[in-house]
Amino acid sequence: MQIKEKRPDWLRIKLQVNESFMNVRKIVDSHKLHTVCEEARCPNMSECWSRGTATFMILGDVCTRSCGFCAVKTGKPTWFDLEEPKRVAQAVKLMGIKHAVITSVNRDDLKDGGAWIFAETIREIRKLVPECRVEVLIPDFKGDESALDLVIEAKPDILNHNVETVPRLYKIVRPQAKYERSLKVLDYCKKHGLVTKTGMMLGIGERTDEVIEVMRDLRAIDVDILTLGQYLQPTKEHLPVDRYVSPEEFEMLKRIGLEMGFKYVESGPLVRSSYHAESHIVW
Repeated sequence: MQIKEKRPDWLRIKLQVNESFMNVRKIVDSHKLHTVCEEARCPNMSECWSRGTATFMILGDVCTRSCGFCAVKTGKPTWFDLEEPKRVAQAVKLMGIKHAVITSVNRDDLKDGGAWIFAETIREIRKLVPECRVEVLIPDFKGDESALDLVIEAKPDILNHNVETVPRLYKIVRPQAKYERSLKVLDYCKKHGLVTKTGMMLGIGERTDEVIEVMRDLRAIDVDILTLGQYLQPTKEHLPVDRYVSPEEFEMLKRIGLEMGFKYVESGPLVRSSYHAESHIVW
């Protein structure tokens, strides 16, 4: 059911366009790169780009899945670019980024789901900008451990895979994904020595008690970092907003998460996976 109340003041965004923003625009365009900031219509794009940072989206801009919340185009990708990892590394160097976040569309059409491109992107950044931390936000690769191994062996500083919502809503929110599979991805990566991170969006039909239960599941597999943010409907074709979660509830969930043992919790209405990612350091 579509929420009828107006978007609250705490979700109003002040647009910023400065020299740093325009520099990011120029670098992204000249290197023929995609960003999740643009493709997913992130509300923080103006803020982040104006600080000189962006989240790169590799493996094209067409996703093989059709999640009910996501603004990224859905379809049948026809290509991937073997030179893309080098261009991402070059952009990272030009932007002077100290903490690079790399994500992707789902590429279920590829045997390894695009894991090799993730690994190569990590290696290219390390080669060109060795002092830069690298965080990857990966798809589930259909749970294929050999694909996960490719990413793990490249040793990202943080391995992020979002559970997105509560198990009850998976069939409508993430119809081609499985809650238990996402937990297994995070567990597998943690057991191989990586710092793990995940995120959820609230206000898409979940109950608060369900969110807390997911948090317990995540702590049971020792996930280190949790992000919680408000779902915002990107278009009328996407799932409606069920409710606007108050800043006070986000603060309560942060407190509960820290008490559970998460090493870092970023929780607030405008929080997204890579929002203030450079602060999510737990070592």
